[in-house]
Amino acid sequence: MKKIFPDPTDPRLTRPVTGRDHTGAEVAIRVVEERPLTIFLNSREIVTAMTIGDYPEYLALGFLRNQGMLKIDDVVTGVDYDDDLEVVVVRTETETDFEEKLQKKTRTSGCAVGTVFGDMMEGLEGLTLPETPLHTSWLYALARQINTMPSLYLEAGAIHGTVLCRGDAPLVYMEDVGRHNAVDKIAGWMLMHGESAGDKLLYTTGRLTSEMVIKTAMMGIPALASRSGFTAWGVEIARQVGLTLIGRMRGQRFVCLSGEERLIRDADPASAPEEERKHRRKGARKESGVE
Repeated sequence: MKKIFPDPTDPRLTRPVTGRDHTGAEVAIRVVEERPLTIFLNSREIVTAMTIGDYPEYLALGFLRNQGMLKIDDVVTGVDYDDDLEVVVVRTETETDFEEKLQKKTRTSGCAVGTVFGDMMEGLEGLTLPETPLHTSWLYALARQINTMPSLYLEAGAIHGTVLCRGDAPLVYMEDVGRHNAVDKIAGWMLMHGESAGDKLLYTTGRLTSEMVIKTAMMGIPALASRSGFTAWGVEIARQVGLTLIGRMRGQRFVCLSGEERLIRDADPASAPEEERKHRRKGARKESGVE
């Protein structure tokens, strides 16, 4: 398995911009790119998403799968990306039932306005996730690794990250201007490579909202963790489907609001180092909505 991690040196993902700081002095910084990506399912235009532009094929596949537009038994025959047109076309062996009933929708990069189709909720009916144990030692180890890993966030900010993990090992780390896009990229990677979900943990830098919980459950991943906080509906859905939900995970501390019975407390919290001040500030900005 080839692991994927952020490449903050990729010139396609950021651009240099000059401005003035609070003292009036000229400053040069790098800002994250944001470009449209239009996704087609066969001949039907489904959505235009704003994205940083990396891994468009994974984003398209994962979006369609997480929205319930691609079923488990749908056979994908091709995923074609046109860089000039900024279009991805996902082709299936037979036409799906979503192509005739969906109208064109646009999803922005804003955290609170990710598009949620009613079919996502339908996909949760009867869904029960595997009761996979989760070691607290893994949580502490993952937090240390992910917080110090090179990333676009540390390079330019204004971006979210989502990491697919097995045990205490990060496997795939995706970033994007919207946390939903980052999750969809991971879902697309798993679908394209036939990766199993039952032994995985999903880590996100964003809030644990209903949509984040639904997407994780739709992917079949039994645990979701974040350094940020929860929404009530997110917690309710996690309890409904048996998702282990960990939030406010910083340094020695975390809060589990669903699936606590699956936690194996094999690490003394006091043995975990406290986060550096810059990481505490980062988490506070995100949860307060400043980031």
